[in-house]
Amino acid sequence: MEKLNFPTLLDVIGELFSDEISIAVTNTKEYIYYRRSKRIDLKIKPGDPIKEGTIAYKAISSKQKVSEFINREVYGIPYHGMAVPFHQDTELVGCVLAIYPAYTEGKSVVTMKTSDGWKPVPFEMVQYIETKDRKTHVYSKEYEGTHSNTLQEFEYLLPRKHFIRCHRSFVVNVNHIKHIYPDTHSTFFLEMDNGAKIPVSQSYSSYFRKLLGF
Repeated sequence: MEKLNFPTLLDVIGELFSDEISIAVTNTKEYIYYRRSKRIDLKIKPGDPIKEGTIAYKAISSKQKVSEFINREVYGIPYHGMAVPFHQDTELVGCVLAIYPAYTEGKSVVTMKTSDGWKPVPFEMVQYIETKDRKTHVYSKEYEGTHSNTLQEFEYLLPRKHFIRCHRSFVVNVNHIKHIYPDTHSTFFLEMDNGAKIPVSQSYSSYFRKLLGF
């Protein structure tokens, strides 16, 4: 069987993703592959340098996965993205990016499904979001409901200065954290202002501490 070359293989892999997601690959200095989507195009070309302030730059610099919103100052349009660095043996050689359109523009509420209809809840009133029983549950002071978004989609939707992923099953609004208590193995658990106890897992603990500054 004829072997697929690198760009062709990435094109095939790209077909597994939504038409809304652009895919890019870099080495440590520049982009080496870009597949634009129907919904967002940063107009990147192979050979373009990695710009400071982009998720690719942050992933290469930190040598860690980066997932965040980038404003329009970098490429002229806002976007959400995730960049994952990869290594050859132990040497960092580049990163792979998934680039999403910025759904947050013009949105300020989460509309949850309740037993008697739907409730639009302002972002600031959402206390935390949890995945359990194969559903995404949204909690606010007055309401509890479900939503069709996954936690990963909520990570892109919600303002990152207020909402933090602290566990594979939880995203929390930092404005509704009442106390942070130490737990075993350098982890923590959070007491929310509604009394809920939420774990911070070991894989998110250093990221959580860095963002909250303690």
